[in-house]
Amino acid sequence: MLLMLLMLVARMGDLQVRQYGHFETLSERNRISIQPVAPRRGLIYDRNGVLLAENLPTWSLDLVPERSKDVKQVVEALSKLIDISEQQKETFFKQLRRKRRFQEVQLRGRLTEQEVAFLSVNKHRFPEMELNARLVRHYPLGAALAHNLGYVGRINVDELTRLDATNYAATRNIGKLGVEKQYEPDLHGQIGFRRVETNVRGRVIRVLEEKPPVPGKDLVLNIDARVQLAAVDALAGRRGSVVAIDPRDGGVLAMVSSPSFDANWFVGGIDYKNYNRLKSNLDQPLFNRALRGQYPPASTFKPFMGLLGLESGTVDIHTKIQDPGWFSLPNDDHRYRDWKARGHGHVDLQHSLSQSCDTYYYHMAWQLGIDKISAFMDQFGFGRSTGIDLGEELYGILPSREWKRARYNKPWYQGETVIVGIGQGYLLSTPLQLAHATAALSMKGQQFQPRMARKMLNAEGQESPVEVVENLPIVLQKKNAWKAVIAGMEAVVHSSRGTGRRAALGASYRMAGKTGTAQVFTVAQEDEYVAEDVADRLKDHGLFTAWAPLNDPKIAIAVIVENGESGGAVAGPVARKVMDAWLLNQPDQSTFSMLPESDQQDEVAEPSIDDATEVNSNEASQ
Repeated sequence: MLLMLLMLVARMGDLQVRQYGHFETLSERNRISIQPVAPRRGLIYDRNGVLLAENLPTWSLDLVPERSKDVKQVVEALSKLIDISEQQKETFFKQLRRKRRFQEVQLRGRLTEQEVAFLSVNKHRFPEMELNARLVRHYPLGAALAHNLGYVGRINVDELTRLDATNYAATRNIGKLGVEKQYEPDLHGQIGFRRVETNVRGRVIRVLEEKPPVPGKDLVLNIDARVQLAAVDALAGRRGSVVAIDPRDGGVLAMVSSPSFDANWFVGGIDYKNYNRLKSNLDQPLFNRALRGQYPPASTFKPFMGLLGLESGTVDIHTKIQDPGWFSLPNDDHRYRDWKARGHGHVDLQHSLSQSCDTYYYHMAWQLGIDKISAFMDQFGFGRSTGIDLGEELYGILPSREWKRARYNKPWYQGETVIVGIGQGYLLSTPLQLAHATAALSMKGQQFQPRMARKMLNAEGQESPVEVVENLPIVLQKKNAWKAVIAGMEAVVHSSRGTGRRAALGASYRMAGKTGTAQVFTVAQEDEYVAEDVADRLKDHGLFTAWAPLNDPKIAIAVIVENGESGGAVAGPVARKVMDAWLLNQPDQSTFSMLPESDQQDEVAEPSIDDATEVNSNEASQ
C-alpha cells in the first residue's frame, strides 16, 4: 500500500513539475485561439485624385443559429419584413452547413437605411438576428470604368488553391478582373491577428493580444476620369472602343469599351437573372473591345505602309501613280477597287494619305511583298502583346507566309498581300494596339509600353512610382520618312479635301490623323455597297487614329465605332472630343457639329480578304 502511494505521489510530481509545460500548452490551445483579421483593401484613384474604387460601410443581416429553435422559420418570417431572394436564401443555407452554430451567417447584404431601421424596430422579435456593418467594394463611376478596374468577388475553390492560405484567412473577396486582379497582391495588404480567450463553445471572452493588419496599398492610375467620361459620352452608347495614350510615357489616359456594365453588380455576387441578361445581350457588354476586339485597321494602316515604302526606297515623296479607280495584278483581270469609283488621278504620297487612296497602297504592297510588310510592322507592335499591365489582351494578327502555313497549311498569295496593303484581309488589330502604334508614330519611333498604373501609396503616404518601360525605338535610315508621313496625316485633318477634316474643324491646335472604314462583309465585284440596303450590324466599321498637338504630342488616340460606316464623319468627332478633354479641359466641345452632313467627304470601305483569296487562290506570290 505504501509502495502504491509513493508511486502515485511520484507520478503527480512528474505531471506537475516535469511535464508542466507540455500540459500548459495543451490547456492554452483549448481556451486560447488565434483569429485572423482582414486588412483594408487599397483604394484606387485616377491621376488627379478622383476616387475610382472605395470601401463603403454597408449593413448586413446576419443570423446566429444557436439562438434559434427553427432557423428556416426565422428566415421565412424575415422574408415578410424585407426582400430576401430565393438565391440569397440558398446561399445562406449553404454557408450555414459550413459554420459552427455560434458563428454569424449572412442572410442579406447591402441593406438600405430604411431596411436597417425597420429591422432594428423588430429586433426584439428575433433574438438570433444581428445587424452588422461591413466594408464593401464600391465603384463610384460604375460602368464607365468597369472594363479597366474590373471588380472583386467571392474567392472560389480554384483560387483558394493558388492563394497564400494564411494571408487570405480572413478575406472573402479577391480581384477577379482588370486592375483589381492585376494588382491584387498590392491592393490586398497583409493579414493581422487577435489572440483571444474562448469558452468551451468557442465564443470569444476577451482579447489577449492583437497585431493589426497592414492595409493594402492605394493605387493611382494614369487614367484621367474626366477624359474617360468624355470618351464614354462621345461614343453615346454605340458599340465601339476608344483608347487614348500619352505618347511621352505610355500612360493610358482613357480606355473605353462600349457598351459596358456596372461592376458593382458583381461585388458580392450577381444573381443568375441579371448575369444571363448580360451574357445574352447581342451588344456584348461583358466583352472588352479595347483589349480583345480584333478589327481590320483598314486605312489607319496606310501611314505605316507609307513609312515602309519610303524606308525601303519603293517610293519617295515625289513618286506618283495614275489611279483609274482600281488596281490589277499582272496577267490578272480581277480589279481591286478604290473607294472612289472614278479614281483620284495622279497621286503622290501626301495625296494618298489625305484622300486615302486605296490604289496607291495596292500598288505599293504588291511591290513590297508580304515579307517586308510583316517584318516592318512587327516593330510597331502589330500581332503581339503591347505589354499593358492587364491580363486579358489579345494579340491581333500580323499575317506572314509562316503564319498562314501554320494556321491553314496553305501558301501565301499575291492577292492577299495587296489587301493587307490597305489594312484588310487577314490583318487584325485591337484598339489598344492601334493607339500604341499611333503613339510610336507620333514620337518618330520612340515607344513605351502602355500602362494603367501610375504609382502606389502605402499607409504612411509614401509613393512608389510604377516603372515606365521604354521599348526598343524604331530607327529609320531615311529620317525624312517620318516628316513626309506626318505631313500627309496633317493634311488628312487640315486640308480642304482631307477625309478627316471634320475632326479638326475649329480646333485651336494642329493635329495629325487618319480615317479608316472597314467592311464587315464582302461586296461582290459587280455589286455596289449601298448603306440603305445593308442591315445595321453588317454596315462598315468607322475608324480614326490621331495625335495632338502635331509637333509636341501629348495624346495619341484610336477610335472604332462598330457599324459606324464612316471614319471621318463618325469616329473622327469622337476622337476630337477626347483630345479636347485632355488638351483644353473641354469635355463638352462640339464645334465639329458646325459642318453639315452633306459636306462630308470620306472614303468607303475597302475590300475584305475574300476579294483577294477568292480570285488569286492559284497564284503564289514571289
